[in-house]
Amino acid sequence: MADIGTYLKKHTEALVKDVGIEAACQITGKSKATLGRYYSDNPEHGDRYIPVDAVAKLEGAASFPHVTSALADLKNITLSYSGEKGATSRPGGVNTDVIALSRRFAQLMSEYQDAIEDGIITVNEAKRLLRETVLLQQVLLDMKLHLQEESA
Repeated sequence: MADIGTYLKKHTEALVKDVGIEAACQITGKSKATLGRYYSDNPEHGDRYIPVDAVAKLEGAASFPHVTSALADLKNITLSYSGEKGATSRPGGVNTDVIALSRRFAQLMSEYQDAIEDGIITVNEAKRLLRETVLLQQVLLDMKLHLQEESA
């Protein structure tokens, strides 16, 4: 269960940082300290998690639904995410997605090569790799949606 908690806390941190700590405080009505406790890996805050209403508010302002995506991953659920409110279509098509996928994958591999060069992946390197994997995931979701549109 500790691994799930750590996983959720890391995604909570990504969500708060995506929105910005000051903006997150205004959106949720919580203090910086309270928000920090929600993603702290300190054992004394191990049982504190962000409330679901705060997640909903923050994800409305974020560039990606970090916590919702993490919860889906934990249950092996695949989500479709357009990234745009009310958008029914994204620019380009499957060919554009394949090109974007190849570029994102190349960027991820480049980040990985840089990170593993000294045999140790630091926290900052891991964060950059995580950022790249999230961007790669977004391209894959776009591709999935385009394929669904074309097959309908």
